[in-house]
Order: sequence, then structure tokens, then C-alpha cells
Amino acid sequence: MAALPRLCRQAWEPVLARARGAVVYLDAAAAEALHWGGGGAGELLAAGALAVKPLPPAEGAAAAGAACPRAVFVLSGPLRGWAAAAVRAVLETGSVRCCALLCAGEAEGGEPEESLRRWMGPGGRAEVVLRGAPLLVPLAAELGLLPASAGIVPPAGGPRQGGPGEPGLGALPGELRAAGRVLVGELDALLGAMGLREECFAVGSLSRLLAAELASCAPARNRRRMATNRAAVVFVDRTLDLAGAVGHHGDNLAEKILSVLPKLPGHKTDVMVNMVELTALQTPDEACSIIAPGCLAQPNDPAAKALWESFMNLKQKEAVMEARRHLVEAASRENLPIKMSMGRVTPEQLSSYIQLFKNNLKALENHCGLLQLVLATVQTLKHPQISKWDNFLAFERLLLQSIGESEMPNVLNQLLTMIKPYNERMPDDYTCEDFLVLLVYMYSVVGEIKGGKELDKAEEEVKKALAKAICDEAEPSPLLQKITGCDSAQNLTSQKATDAVDKIFKTLRDISRARMHMKQFNSIHNPGSNTHQASYKPLLKQVVEEICNPDRPDPVDIEHMSSGLTDLLKTGFSMFMKVNRPHPGDHPLLIIFMVGGVTVSEVKMVKDLVATRKPGTQVLVLSTALLTPLDAVELLFTTDHPQPDTDI
Repeated sequence: MAALPRLCRQAWEPVLARARGAVVYLDAAAAEALHWGGGGAGELLAAGALAVKPLPPAEGAAAAGAACPRAVFVLSGPLRGWAAAAVRAVLETGSVRCCALLCAGEAEGGEPEESLRRWMGPGGRAEVVLRGAPLLVPLAAELGLLPASAGIVPPAGGPRQGGPGEPGLGALPGELRAAGRVLVGELDALLGAMGLREECFAVGSLSRLLAAELASCAPARNRRRMATNRAAVVFVDRTLDLAGAVGHHGDNLAEKILSVLPKLPGHKTDVMVNMVELTALQTPDEACSIIAPGCLAQPNDPAAKALWESFMNLKQKEAVMEARRHLVEAASRENLPIKMSMGRVTPEQLSSYIQLFKNNLKALENHCGLLQLVLATVQTLKHPQISKWDNFLAFERLLLQSIGESEMPNVLNQLLTMIKPYNERMPDDYTCEDFLVLLVYMYSVVGEIKGGKELDKAEEEVKKALAKAICDEAEPSPLLQKITGCDSAQNLTSQKATDAVDKIFKTLRDISRARMHMKQFNSIHNPGSNTHQASYKPLLKQVVEEICNPDRPDPVDIEHMSSGLTDLLKTGFSMFMKVNRPHPGDHPLLIIFMVGGVTVSEVKMVKDLVATRKPGTQVLVLSTALLTPLDAVELLFTTDHPQPDTDI
């Protein structure tokens, strides 16, 4: 599936062709796509760009940056809403005389060009280029993200009807409808660039609407007439199984690196790697802001890319050994005095190997990408959160046992004893955010809960303790700030904390009901028996096993979305005649689209399952975001979900 990196490069060709002598402005999703799949800002500068700047520009920077007469704007979506306002702010400074805009969405009769010329003033020249391939983040050979849709998350209790009852996006509230249309447009562009004719399937209510839209929209129907390669696209709602997003079950190094290291500013997927170890600086400052951070995306370094793939695909122990092997090979190539040692790899041993590169500028330059990934490994293995990882795993296993043996109130009461205020907390104790992770896991695993006084009482006690703990924080973390809407401890009143916690528990109840309408996939909890421990059975695993089932039963909860009259007739006739209904296992390529985010462990699980159960089938996992436990909590409980984009 080498198609993904190639398609990502393709999306940037029109930008590179227009970059010479221009300032290039990118929105956040476009910057993320360039960072992982377009060769980074260096590629644009090498093509002659004078500078690469964020859109919207930083405060007061619009005027400063626009001193150049040529500008190129790259938008991940259409020229609407905040994006249009940001482009306009740059053009109205008056110094840009010639601009090109690369965006998604259908341009209606040259209107965007007229807008651009109007904003530049008399004599301005404008060109609008509609993108072919979408701006994609290729995290691995079989994993791609659509960063323009990173904010989409299926409503926990299923979508609330907001319009007529047709099975399309018209049934959604305005903001989700607009975001859904962008997602379907991006996916259509991707399938077009890959030359695919797809059958659409769905598991979950938002997935059903997206699949119906993709199956029936005119551009997709026209594309399918011409395409020759067949694929099944199966949309799956993330909210049907949130235990997979917040759980700590995967023994995966990439997942741990993404979870514990701080995010790279402006990015949703990459992290900051502290590079001080490679310098002569001795600084007590943790963040060491005078040295640019390293990162995981190394699109121009084949050795680093190979190591990143092994971080995603191997167990942690094997991945760490792989990091050592790559370092030893690089050191040998540079004739550095390395002593190879066998046995267990320790972070200290990796650090000592890294030190060999420190005073050799040529070696540093040749292996810079590799060193960043190995430093990320060292910093992750030494991170205090890593010891907590095993605590989480132990607690999740205990929960699986308890849920089988006792009622939800008892489980909540167990949790209650662990909630400690800030000034009584030891490093190993759970923080407020950690409790949110555990609560999401509990409510997702347990499924539909029997209500009653006992449950209400247990929930009230946990709510009170959690609201108090949030209030007692010395300074609320960025996540708690988003959840409570308070940017400092002074603003965080007891009432605001209580309101936020009430809202959280309302969402948790919705999460527990998410699989109510399912017949086949209505449980992700295996209660165990006298001989077997209780376990978590991922929804995605159940879906893929069903797709790969050699008996090919008609899937109950995997719905086929028809794209027109012929399909409807086929479905109708199948009630009377032996007509084979479309099945997601019929095609040489299986595309799983997780709506609302996917984890590294889930991607590996899907690949392994398909390889064993259906060896001839290629698999590609696409999603809106790559999730860590805290990312999942943020998506669920913060309020900045896609807002309606009104035309300017």
C-alpha cells in the first residue's frame, strides 16, 4: 500500500509549482499534512518559497508577512468561515498583488477568484486551484489521517435528528453536517486519486449517514463509473467502543511515546522531543525553549521512517531492540567507537550510544532523524507516566473482573476511595484527568446500565469528590481548562466545576447506551468463566472478524449503503430470489474508516487479523485522528467540536 505516501506528495505538487518567490500560508491541518507527508517546510523553501507562515497569522503578523507581493494559501477545506476571514486579513493589507489559493470543495463559477481579487484591491491577480488528492497525514504504510476532519466525533448517544428524515447528512445539526460534507469530499478525492470503485458499509449511526452520503453523492457516482479497482469502505463510529481509545492494553512503543511526550505546538499528532542531550548546553530548564524540539515525522529519512514503522508494528521490547540495532549500524557507518552489548536494552545504554554522535557534526547531520526517534524512546521510557501505564492496565483488568461480578455502584464506590485532592496526591496517584480516562473506560465497557437509587447515589458521591478535586488543583491543566471553560484557578468556582462534572456524567450515561441498538456487536465485555478471566473484546476486532468470516453470513450490524436504484432493486429482489447481497469481504482492498479517531494498537490489530483470516486482502485504515487516552477524553468532553462555517 505504498500508494499513501505517493498520494500525499501529489497533493503538494501544485503548491511547490507556485511557491517560488512567494510567502506560503498554511492552515493547521495543511501544516500537519505537509509535516508528515509533504516533506516538511524545507520542501517549500527548497522550491523557492520566501517563508512559510501559519493561517490565521499570529497577532499583528498579517501586515508584517504580507510585505511580499506574492502569496500562496493552502487550505484543508473550502474558502469559508474563519478560513476566508484569515485569507482576507492578509490580502487586505494591500501589499499582495498576486495570489494563488489551493483549497477543497467545489468552486462555484469562479466566485473564490472574484473574492480574492476584491480583497487585494484594483490590479490584483488571483488563481484558485481545486485540489485533486486530499491533504493526508500518512502515519504508516497502512494508516492515513484526514486532519481537516480531526474535530469530528460521533455524538455519544447517536446523532440527534436535526432535519428531514432522509438517510443522509441533512439529518444532522448544521455544524456536524458541514464537517461531514468536508469529510465525504476529502474521502471521495482520495478514492478518486486511488482509482477505486467502492461499496460503502457502516457500523453506527453517524457512520451510516456518512456512508449513505458517499454512496449517493453525484461526484462519487460519476467517479465509480470510470474506476476499475474494487474496494469495500467500512465506516465505524468511535463512540461504540471508547474503551479501545482510552485503554492501556497495547504493549506498543509508538502509543506510549504519543501518550507521554508533550504535543508539538500547533500539531495534533506529533510530539516534542527534547534535543538538549545532543548539545553542550547544561540547563536545568525542562522545556529548554532555546533549542528547537525534535519530532517523530521524518518524511525524508528512510532509516528513521523504517524505525517509526517498527515502533508502530512491534511489541515494545522488540521495538526498543530495533532502536538499538539502528543506532549501532549508524555508529558503525560513521566509524564511531561503539561497544555492542547483548541482553536487555536500557534507556541509559541508548543514551550512551547517542552521546557518541554528539561531537561529530557530520554523523549528527547524517542520522539526525534516527537520533530524534531514539531520543523520543529514551525520554518515554524514563517518563514518570510510564510507571502509571502499568497501574492503569492493572486497574482496567480489575474493573473487567468487578463489572462481571458486581453492579456498577460497587465499581464506582471502589473508584471513590482513590480520588485524592491535589495536596494529598503522591506521584503514583491518579490525577483528575486520569479519573476521566477510567470513567470513560468503565461506562463504555459496561454497556447499558440498570438505573436506580443506588446508581444515582454512587454517581453523586463520585461527582462531588471529582468536582472538589478539580477545584483544589493548584492550576488547572490545559485539558481541565477546556472542560471547565476556566483558564485559571482563580476563575474556577465550585459551581463551574460542578456544572462541568454534571455534563461529563450525562455524556458517560450516553456512552453506556451507545450500543443499545446493536444486535451482534452490543457487548465489548467478555464476563469470563471459572477457567478464563474476564476480558475486553474490541468492537473493531468483532467487526473485522465478521468481515473475514469464511462462511460469509449476512452481517447483521454492518449495513450496506446502496448508491442508487440498481442496488435497491438487488436488495429488494434478494427477498424473493437468490441474489448475493454485497458483502464487505468481497473486495481485494478493505478500507476501515474510524469516525472519531483510532489508536496505534487498533491499527496493528486490524492488520494482523486480516493477514491471518484473509491473507489475500489488502487493508488500509483511515481515520479523522490518532488518539491517545487524553485525546479521546478531550474529544468527548470539550466543547470545541466542529462549528458551522458560514460563508463570508
